Amino acid sequence: MIAIVDYGRGNLGSVETAFARVGVPAVVTQDARVVDDADAVVLPGDGAFHDAMANLGMLGLLPAVRAALDGRRPFLGICLGYQLLFSSSEEFGEGQGLDAIPGVVRRFGPGRKVPHMGWNRVWHGGRLRLFDGIADGAHFYFVHSYYPEARVDDCARTGALRTAWCDYGVRFAAAVETGRVHATQFHPEKSQRAGIRLLENFAAIVKEGR
Repeated sequence: MIAIVDYGRGNLGSVETAFARVGVPAVVTQDARVVDDADAVVLPGDGAFHDAMANLGMLGLLPAVRAALDGRRPFLGICLGYQLLFSSSEEFGEGQGLDAIPGVVRRFGPGRKVPHMGWNRVWHGGRLRLFDGIADGAHFYFVHSYYPEARVDDCARTGALRTAWCDYGVRFAAAVETGRVHATQFHPEKSQRAGIRLLENFAAIVKEGR
């Protein structure tokens, strides 16, 4: 069973429905015990970085989420849930994230419409398991004003970080994989055929670990 962490942010129902569509049981939960007992954990979300971290703390979910990032189970971060994996964000002043991936979340600079909303290409080069069977340069659906910038040298010291890329005035990591932690800046549950295939790939990863 996949636990979808409910901390008051994000299209939880659409994520749950997408997993049901690919034939994997998933439950939306605010219960840390359910998160601890799950075969895999999904952290979705949209909205403000600081509010999300505060909500996770207020709901008593931070220890369970941190434990889910210890590499023993598959983990999937989506959109804001992806950004929260980084060390910090400059949104409304610097705030601390989960620090699972060394780096900072930055706002898009001038010259492009913000938020970045709509379809854009993602280039993965066959490096990430989430993209098995998905064409390099496939389109995925984005809605975000900030993007993560990994500290490459620190990532190299702490373990392999595989990335897929998108270009929106700046080249940024649209998806990452490090050990059993996977994350996407785009919304796979809103990305039609390619997004469904990506969730099928995550489901396959979950089944392998049972």
